Amino acid sequence: MATVVVQQQPQVRQSTPPPLGPTISLSQARSSTPIPNKHLPYCPPGPVPSQSHITPPNSPPLRNVAPKPTSLLHPASNYQKLCSSPPIYGISARQVAEALEHYSCQPLPHPSSVFPWLHGLHPENHIQLAFFVARKKSLRRIPKCLRGITIIKAGGDLSRSRIKGAIAPDEVLNLSESNGRGFVDCDPREGFSVRNFHIQAVKMALVSDIIVYGDEDTDHRIIKSVAERTASVQKKWRKELETIGQYPETFNTFVLTQSFEDFEQLYPELVAIDSQGKYQDHTLDFLQQERREMCAMSKASEISHAVFQGPSPGPYTNPPSSLDDPSYDLYVEASDHATLPDDKLLAAKLKQLEDRDEDDDPVHLAFPSSGSILPPSWSQVEADGILRMCRWLYNLTHAMKPVTKCQDEDGDIQMSEFALRPRRVLLHCADGYTETSMLAVAYFMYAEGVPLHEAWIRLHVEKQRNFFAYPSDVALLNAIQGRILGESPKFDSSKMASIEPPAWLAKLDGSLPSRILPYMYLGNLTHANNPQMLRLLGIRRILSVGEPVSWTEQEVNDWGRENLMMVDRVQDNGIDELTLEMERCLGFIEQGKQDGTATFVHCRVGVSRSATICIAEVMASQGLSFPRAYCFVRARRLNVIIQPHLRFVYELMKWDEIQQEKRGVIVKRELEWATVAREIAAMNRPYARS
Repeated sequence: MATVVVQQQPQVRQSTPPPLGPTISLSQARSSTPIPNKHLPYCPPGPVPSQSHITPPNSPPLRNVAPKPTSLLHPASNYQKLCSSPPIYGISARQVAEALEHYSCQPLPHPSSVFPWLHGLHPENHIQLAFFVARKKSLRRIPKCLRGITIIKAGGDLSRSRIKGAIAPDEVLNLSESNGRGFVDCDPREGFSVRNFHIQAVKMALVSDIIVYGDEDTDHRIIKSVAERTASVQKKWRKELETIGQYPETFNTFVLTQSFEDFEQLYPELVAIDSQGKYQDHTLDFLQQERREMCAMSKASEISHAVFQGPSPGPYTNPPSSLDDPSYDLYVEASDHATLPDDKLLAAKLKQLEDRDEDDDPVHLAFPSSGSILPPSWSQVEADGILRMCRWLYNLTHAMKPVTKCQDEDGDIQMSEFALRPRRVLLHCADGYTETSMLAVAYFMYAEGVPLHEAWIRLHVEKQRNFFAYPSDVALLNAIQGRILGESPKFDSSKMASIEPPAWLAKLDGSLPSRILPYMYLGNLTHANNPQMLRLLGIRRILSVGEPVSWTEQEVNDWGRENLMMVDRVQDNGIDELTLEMERCLGFIEQGKQDGTATFVHCRVGVSRSATICIAEVMASQGLSFPRAYCFVRARRLNVIIQPHLRFVYELMKWDEIQQEKRGVIVKRELEWATVAREIAAMNRPYARS
């Protein structure tokens, strides 16, 4: 039989989940939300040329170049000059608001006009230069189609009184005269990357008018010093470019002449964090938005009689809740630090539950998390512990508990014989799926009397649970399946000998494709090459972005060639464009939706090219802005962090403009490019390998 062959790259994952801890940001105040349990996979950027043989891909031609954006801050002669040398201008709260509103409605230049410059082209980084600009050195020049607005808060305290998009001075400026050219030297000196999100604030500051402000606690001398330094740096930077034959636009420095309190009162919609340090809900914060989407996606639901799985109670659950919420009698938290509970501990917990009144605080119990019991170190002790927990939970939830008490004539407490209910149990962890998956699958096998492969599919399809488990969990549960089913109260032991694991289970590494929408899944090439598993999930169409599947001719014929679509010649290299393919891809997905089936979208790793297509579909079908669609997809990609590179993210921001035009609304960005990139960098920093 003919086979379409592709070389597969091993999926990269970290052996243990990253620890939960406070969020990490780029000098930005955020709430102390636990870090979601994710990891950054290796995302191959396509062929990187060697020094001896440079064969960079052709740069795409300029197309549909947007007109140069206008700015209300240019020319600066329209504003009061506060200082002549260096030139600094005064700007009122109203003028700031008008300038930001005008800027947000200006169309972004075409990606080909600003890339590869935004990737970062350091003159000493020969690999980066060779890959992007070896054939056309003019691409190193600063694009003249960019004119942005950068807001700097003097003093740098962004934990309060923060205007939307504001950054600290040291994020873009070397504050000492002796430090080089003045702007932070952001372009990487070595290495090759198409995901330099952390440099975009500086890149845009180079082509921006800059507004400086402070709050009531900021000394006016500090505001004046930062403004003077900014204006001097802009002047010096312009002269340096002129010496090498580049003649950029003139950019200026402005100082907000009104207090932040006035600005906050007049334009609250432009305030990210108020003067009291309270984050404003109307301003999007990626980390908080991802947390909301994650809790919505993994919202607690019943997986078996009276046993629920979901996220740990907190401010982002819907509705917001706490671990003292009496909605559940027992909270079982899956944790890396927990040990298997023994009979003595379980007996003590049962006694607490029996003595518990309806209004008393719920009982809490910890259990080892997914991935914490690793072969070959696990033994019968671990198997005994898992079975002990399954038996205990089953007996607990299948015994009825009286919900009312009354006193007889002698004053003795009597239990009601009629008002009975089962005890409710919540299996929970920070993200609602990762750490609890091993226990949830094991319990489902025990309580429902089904083998591992059936439990895996039923939890996802029938119970609508999105979950992730490690390969070690698959191996462990497969190894102890006989014992779990042998003790299950619902399993027919006569069928034990006939249980054969299906072929697709051997290919399972613990992760299923990620359900982004009911009709659209996202995943990797390994998922794509497991068509039997995809069918069980209700998937009938495959959209391959840049990476063909390795299917036999028979498998192709069984699915029907019309249900397979390939987007060819698109590498994850920061050059190849996806915008031209989006309408065709989304049309293919829409056809599956109309047919009542689901489409699986994949590339190699399932985080960049295919994620870009999925984000585009969410924007188009759900009417979400790019930042919100990005967080929507990122939360539903489960344990793996999506990583569309810089150019794809920029293309999606242009796609946002197209969708708004289609909807007949005013085209306006919710967040600017530099802010979006800064947020993505801050979100990914906790997971980056040192």
